[in-house]
Amino acid sequence: MASASPAAAMEWRESRARPFNFSPGPAALPREVLEEARAEMLDYRGSGVSVMEMSHRGSAFMELAERSESDFRELLRVPGNYRVFFMHGGATMQFAAVPLNLLGDKASADYVETGAWSTKAIGEARKYGSVNVAASSAETKFDRIPPFSGWRLDDSAAYLHICSNETVGGVQFHDFPDVAVPLVADMSSELLSRPVDISRFGLIYAGAQKNLGPAGLALVIVRDDLIGRARQESPSLLDYAVNAGFGCMYNTPPTYAWYIAGLVFRWVKAQGGVAAMAQRNAAKAARLYACIDGSDFYRSPVPPENRSIMNVPFTLPDPSLDAEFLRLANGRGLLNLKGHRSVGGMRASLYNAVPEAAVKALVEFMTEFQNEYG
Repeated sequence: MASASPAAAMEWRESRARPFNFSPGPAALPREVLEEARAEMLDYRGSGVSVMEMSHRGSAFMELAERSESDFRELLRVPGNYRVFFMHGGATMQFAAVPLNLLGDKASADYVETGAWSTKAIGEARKYGSVNVAASSAETKFDRIPPFSGWRLDDSAAYLHICSNETVGGVQFHDFPDVAVPLVADMSSELLSRPVDISRFGLIYAGAQKNLGPAGLALVIVRDDLIGRARQESPSLLDYAVNAGFGCMYNTPPTYAWYIAGLVFRWVKAQGGVAAMAQRNAAKAARLYACIDGSDFYRSPVPPENRSIMNVPFTLPDPSLDAEFLRLANGRGLLNLKGHRSVGGMRASLYNAVPEAAVKALVEFMTEFQNEYG
């Protein structure tokens, strides 16, 4: 196999400026964004200082923050009766913020368990109130979305929480339920990858390190009527009303992550917006799934109707081949394909910044590897 040769690996590295990064997160960023950030690292637009050095309350950063929010709202067509927050802590911090802000005097909240991240959200929410697990796919090792018809919903719940795309298991909601209570969604690994009707949700949150920017930042979209309900003991930084009142600047926000996210939003606009991203992402996923399904060597653990467009797990016929697959893939500049430690196998994350050329190169490599070891 050509990729087994050190000379071939060196030839590849000399022929391409950067490898293809299939990391599930922190994930690939658009090359154009990284180059613009590099150009502005020492001097942001004539200010004489880096974004990392300037005051978050100064005019330069305030203009940057306002433009970033405006671009984000435009990309997702966020209605006027929703607030957008740039918050600390990534999505995991929102596992606590959501119940602290939304439970109020309600007895419990409904959660749907479809994988590792919804399981963690359930565990965190139970610290602050009662959780009704309305549906779970744990018995089938989180390989699917439980059919809506079997969900055990409580119409008096404070809200219904879902994880719209499970990064570890590679399952994704391709439609969303219409429910009597506010629908809350963790969209960390898919926000900005496809159009979403925001008005169907009470609250959406996402860690930035998949499609939005670097780690440490969370984007929160919350309907106005759900703000101002936080428990008295809620930390001020997690209180949505405090964030609304202080423009997410109650203390110093993650300024550089905010700046990079703003560059990503402008890049998505330049690519044609979220609809164009969706078409590109669907084509990438279709190419990779076709390779898997057309083979008796690779296998997808997820039924076609629940497969993620963003995160594609797959296995080889013999786990003893995994190390060799990863070694040769790395030699070809196909990085971070190892599956999550809890499930094993391989996983290719196909976020917005992963180009179609990356998937083409991966499929070519997978075909060669099958021919050699199948």
